[in-house]
Amino acid sequence: MMAGFGHTTRKRPRSRGRTWSRSGPDRASLGIIGLICAIAGFFVLQIVLGPAAVVCGWLAMGRRWTGTQSMPALVAVVLGAIDTLLAIVWLASGIGATAGGMF
Repeated sequence: MMAGFGHTTRKRPRSRGRTWSRSGPDRASLGIIGLICAIAGFFVLQIVLGPAAVVCGWLAMGRRWTGTQSMPALVAVVLGAIDTLLAIVWLASGIGATAGGMF
């Protein structure tokens, strides 16, 4: 029998969920951080703060659209997407006008 030498026949029940540490920011904090990034993104650094707001909001929502969600997380995702879209349009229009003026 291999029951000795550290090999036991009884296994401890293991959790089926993810086993990462819980020392990071919780979902409510991520939702608020995402909301702040989304609002600030309308004024400065749209191309950086927009995607950051989307990521923070998405993580705060638990990476899914169903279930109970916090309102700041959903608002952060929507406003972050608007920020990102506006930044892409602004960059595309600026590059097109600059290239057209050279020739």
